[in-house]
Amino acid sequence: MEQGKVEFMTKELRNETESNRYTLRIDGEIASAVDYKTSGESVSFTHTFTDPKRRGQGLAAEIVEFAVDDVEQNSSRKIIPMCWYVGEWFDKHPERANLLTR
Repeated sequence: MEQGKVEFMTKELRNETESNRYTLRIDGEIASAVDYKTSGESVSFTHTFTDPKRRGQGLAAEIVEFAVDDVEQNSSRKIIPMCWYVGEWFDKHPERANLLTR
């Protein structure tokens, strides 16, 4: 890197409804994702993935929080945490338990 030059990463969080997944992209590449399935009044988070090179940076927690926030703000659906990571996320955020269903 040249002296005085600052490089920025572009981070983008979005719900890719056509693929049934939430993604966190860094510089255009998927860094972390949460797959989901909707059924009636619920949404099941079925799988969470983080690129192995980017693990340990809190990206999975960031995309799960984004997904949970999106469900809460933009629907009346309840969440079924079918993925172990999402289950652990809710264990660490008991204040969000009102969003859960079986």
